Amino acid sequence: MEPKVSIIMGSTSDLPVMEKAMKFLDDMQVPFEVNALSAHRTPDAVEQFAKGAAARGVRCIIAGAGMAAALPGVIAASTTLPVIGVPIKGSVLDGVDALYSILQMPPGIPVATVAINGAMNAAILACQIMALADEDLAQKMADYKAKLGEKIEKANADLKEINYKYKV
Repeated sequence: MEPKVSIIMGSTSDLPVMEKAMKFLDDMQVPFEVNALSAHRTPDAVEQFAKGAAARGVRCIIAGAGMAAALPGVIAASTTLPVIGVPIKGSVLDGVDALYSILQMPPGIPVATVAINGAMNAAILACQIMALADEDLAQKMADYKAKLGEKIEKANADLKEINYKYKV
């Protein structure tokens, strides 16, 4: 089985955040791989990975990084695959440094960016991108979105049951 999504993190200290993406992809039955690569400590390996990802069947890359957060941009510079950056909170700047690093890409090297520690949304976005060419995945995503609405409807029904003297 070839991976359709590659999850890359700057170090294994990012694993607790990036596991949310892994869980979502697993729930959607999307094959994925996971690697730790550093744009600063293993630049040659990052470039090799990015240049070879499409040939291995990867269709979307999720790259999580903290602090200077160069990893998503370095990957995007070496591939035509969509790259989704996940800024990781972990520095004295609470991830805002990583957010700005990932957002501020030069023209021609886009990186889609989710919220700080937003790995689950990165996986959802990856699935939505791939669902454009995969009817089964498109249906799974439609079902997932429908369940989100059902949760809110249930929450509102539960809230109606709460009684207070002045609640109308």
